[in-house]
Amino acid sequence: MASLSPPAGRRLLSPSPGTARRKVVNRLMEAIATIAAVLAVGVLFLIVIDVAIKGLPAINLDFLTHNPVPFGQTGGGIADSIVGSAILIALATLLSVPVAILIAIYTSEFASPRASGAIRFALDLLNGVPTIVTGVFVFGLLVVGGQQSGWAGAIALGIVELPIVARAAQEVLDLVPRSLREAGLALGLRRWRIVLRIVLPTAAGGLITGAVLGVARVAGETAPLLLTSSIWSDLSITVNPAQAMPNIPVKIFELSESPSPSDHAQGWAAALVLILFVLVASVIARAAQERSRRRMRG
Repeated sequence: MASLSPPAGRRLLSPSPGTARRKVVNRLMEAIATIAAVLAVGVLFLIVIDVAIKGLPAINLDFLTHNPVPFGQTGGGIADSIVGSAILIALATLLSVPVAILIAIYTSEFASPRASGAIRFALDLLNGVPTIVTGVFVFGLLVVGGQQSGWAGAIALGIVELPIVARAAQEVLDLVPRSLREAGLALGLRRWRIVLRIVLPTAAGGLITGAVLGVARVAGETAPLLLTSSIWSDLSITVNPAQAMPNIPVKIFELSESPSPSDHAQGWAAALVLILFVLVASVIARAAQERSRRRMRG
C-alpha cells in the first residue's frame, strides 16, 4: 500500500528553530524602547511640575508688567527682561532665517550632490558646536575693545539658530514633489522662477515651522548672552540694541546667584515663563510641521 504524503507545494512548513527566539528578542526590545520613551517624557514632566510648584506662587500681573527694583528691595518684576528677550530673539531671527532659507534653497535646488552633502555636514557640525564657544567667538569679535550690546547677543543667537532653521528648511524642500518642478520645466520656466513661484509657496508652512523651531531653541540660551549682553545698569525697559539688553536667561542666572529667598522665587517664576514659551512654541511648530508634511504628500 502506497504511503500517503502531501503533494508537492502543500507540505506544511515547520517553524524555524530561531522563530521563538526572534519573537522574544523583538518583544524585549519593544519593552526597552517603551521604557526609554516613558522615562524621557517622565523626566520632562517632573522638571515642568517642579518648576511650576516653585514658580507659580511668585507669578502675578505685577511680576510680568513691572521692572526690577534696586538691590536690597523686595518686589519688582521682569518686564524689562521680557521685552529685551523679545527684541534679541526678533533680531536673531531676522539675521539668521533669510540666510538659512537661502542655504537650504541652494543645497536642495542648485548645488551638486557633493557640494550639497558637504554643506549639510557643515551645518550639522555647526549645530553641534557648544553655544558657549559661539559666545566666546562673538565676544572676541564684537565685544573685546568695545562693549556688550544687543547686536552682539542677537548675532550670537543667530549663529546658534541658523543651522537649525537651515536643516529644517532642507528637509521641507526635499518633501516638495519632483513632479511640480518637472511641470514647471515642461512649461519653459527657469529654475529660479520654479523655486520662487512653485517650490517656496508649496513649502511655506514647513519653512515657517522651521523658523519657529529655531526661535524655541535659542529662547533659553544663556551662555552666549552671558558674554555678549549681560552687563546692564538701567532697571528700565531698553529697546536700543546698541546697549546691553536685559533678557530672561541671564536674569534667571542672576536671581539664582542671589542669597535672597525672594529672588530665588522670582528666578523660578522667570524659569517657568521661559519654559512655557518654549513648550508652546515647540508644540505649535511640531503641529504645523506635521500638517505641512501631510499637505505636501497629498
